[in-house]
Amino acid sequence: MLRWMSGYTRMDRIRNEEIRKKVGVAPISEKMVESRLRWYGHVGRRTENHPVRRVDQMDDSPGVRGRGRPKRTIKEQIQSDLKVNELNPQMIYDRAQWRCLIHVADPT
Repeated sequence: MLRWMSGYTRMDRIRNEEIRKKVGVAPISEKMVESRLRWYGHVGRRTENHPVRRVDQMDDSPGVRGRGRPKRTIKEQIQSDLKVNELNPQMIYDRAQWRCLIHVADPT
C-alpha cells in the first residue's frame, strides 16, 4: 500500500524499508507489538468474572499434540513483548501511562 501511495512500483527496485522511511511509517512488527499490548491492557483492566478474562485464564486442553514444535501461544507472545519493552503487568492499571509506554511513534 505504501509503495502504491508513493508512486513506486517493484520495477523501481526500492526496498520497503526505504519507502517506509520516506512516507514516515513505523515498522509493522513494532505496530503489531503495540496492538497486542494495547489489547492486553484492555483485557487486563476488566473485572475477574468478565467472560474475556475467564477465557484468557483457561488452560489449554490436554488433547493429542501434533508433530513438531508447539505453536507459540498468545500468552507467551505477550510475556516476551512485556520483557522486551521492560514493562510490568501491574502498569496496565494506569491507563494514560500504559498508553504512553506502549505507543510506537511514526518516525517523521
